[in-house]
Amino acid sequence: MNYFKKILRFAKPYKKYAILNIIANIFYALFSALSFVALIPMLDVLFGDKDANKIQEEPVYQGLGSAKDFFKDYLSYHVHQISQDDASVALMLVIGLVIALFFLKNIANYLAMFFITFLRNGVLKDLRNAMYKKTVELPLSYYSEKRKGDTIARITSDVLEIQHSFLSILELIVREPLTILFTIATMLLISVKLTIFVFIFIPVSGFIISLIGKSLKKKSDLVQKEQGLFLSILEETLGGLKIIKGFNAENIFNNKFQESTNKFYNYSNKLLNRQNLASPASEFLGISVIAVLLWYGGNMVLEEGTLDGSSFIAYMGLAYNILTPAKGISKASYNVKKGNAAAERVLEILETDNKIKDPVNPVEKKEFISALHLNNISFAYEKEKVLKNFSATVNKGETLALVGQSGSGKSTIANLITRFYDINEGEIKIDDTNIKDMTQHNLRDLMGLVTQDSILFNETIEANLRIGKTDATEAELIEALKVANAYEFVMDLPKQLQTNIGDSGNKLSGGQKQRLSIARAVLKNPPIMILDEATSALDTESEKLVQRALENMTKNRTSVVIAHRLSTIQNADRIIVMQKGEIVEQGKHNELIAKKGTYKKLVDMQSFDS
Repeated sequence: MNYFKKILRFAKPYKKYAILNIIANIFYALFSALSFVALIPMLDVLFGDKDANKIQEEPVYQGLGSAKDFFKDYLSYHVHQISQDDASVALMLVIGLVIALFFLKNIANYLAMFFITFLRNGVLKDLRNAMYKKTVELPLSYYSEKRKGDTIARITSDVLEIQHSFLSILELIVREPLTILFTIATMLLISVKLTIFVFIFIPVSGFIISLIGKSLKKKSDLVQKEQGLFLSILEETLGGLKIIKGFNAENIFNNKFQESTNKFYNYSNKLLNRQNLASPASEFLGISVIAVLLWYGGNMVLEEGTLDGSSFIAYMGLAYNILTPAKGISKASYNVKKGNAAAERVLEILETDNKIKDPVNPVEKKEFISALHLNNISFAYEKEKVLKNFSATVNKGETLALVGQSGSGKSTIANLITRFYDINEGEIKIDDTNIKDMTQHNLRDLMGLVTQDSILFNETIEANLRIGKTDATEAELIEALKVANAYEFVMDLPKQLQTNIGDSGNKLSGGQKQRLSIARAVLKNPPIMILDEATSALDTESEKLVQRALENMTKNRTSVVIAHRLSTIQNADRIIVMQKGEIVEQGKHNELIAKKGTYKKLVDMQSFDS
């Protein structure tokens, strides 16, 4: 229940629906009890069990102890007055009363469900929105060890499970207990002795039912984890379909997926079979209580004469009326246990502490004035440092190029400047402002990013570009495409800017995708540009086109270029050569060639004419 207390905060915006649901449930419970009591005068009329002399005068209320007799006599008196000893009229009248009460009961039930629908779906919507917002806010480091499919499972099926469990809890704490309460109150009015006898047996049956559901949370947790695993396999399969087919690895992934779904099948069977035991077990135990009641109550009618037949039949209806809500409560308690596992998984994400936090009183920086400073920065992804005491200053309008072999720490610097990760030691400043003193939104407003992998979305070209600037005019879009040398191929497409580029932009070539990524960054027009191996995916012709575009783009900007192809950074104001997270050389292209050191070796390996 602790997890659901935390989930309940999502119901606050919809509390008016909860209040209306409770009001409707109160009427449902009241009409539910009264509908059975109304059977008593009908049975009296049917079986002639009523003394005619007793209903000649209107009964007088004499206190709570005689409330049951007063209610019976009051109904019987007025039925007799209207029917004037015509039994068929009296019967029709009482039947009409019973139908009216059942109709009102069902109207109240519908209204209760009507109002709860807004609450349920509202909580579902807000919970999913909160999950998505948190998913986007969490740092990249959080997802380095997490399976995407597991996160998807938590946002979809786990949240849906909470929705069902949430409804069960509301029934558990409102409608069903109220129904039981009103029914018991009515049963006590009819016969205190018989009701005490009934309640000797109810705790026994309740204890037996509770034993069934103890392992539900554990089994439900296994089901949800396995669902997350096979969704992850599916997500990885769709992402790597080309490799799977190219290496004839279909059977390997088929076997992995089937192994996971088989586990899901077994866990689900155990969970549902245990859950399905709730309803028949509670019904059988309820009927057992009714059977004992028939024996004991029958003796009160036939031998002791302390209870009349019509009251006993109505009492039996009331006793059975407890079974449905009792069964509902037992089923709801199982759902709570099952949903508890889902709530735990959802809250694990919602309550994950975001280590990259904005300051309480941030500095707002609207422009870049003089220089970007990296002062003695060190960083480790886990224990081993991938960057050690790195220092560099990039003046406004300069281009700094970072080169080195894979794993030398080049891309890490891009991740630290954009604050996708936080440095362990040192500081990064824009002018005199530490980037940790700014909001992440403010910091990234000053930066444009082009990554090695062209990250595009299953949208039109225009929609992908507008991520850089939502209010861009068509002229600005076209100018950005021209700067990125993407204008010609876009204009050759059937729908031009309105062309949908498919999942991850896979309808385009690698070079075309990268040029669109560059156009998106150009459209944003930031003062600082981060180019993380932006030309590595391009063919030679595209590289030359884009290189020219990059040179035009970086003229009036501070640029940090992480280069794989060294031919692209010959004109950089400064080149830093990195190895194992440290600076081994720095200078201009010609200076570094003349040194005949690490940079010269890298250039020679790429075999281009210096």
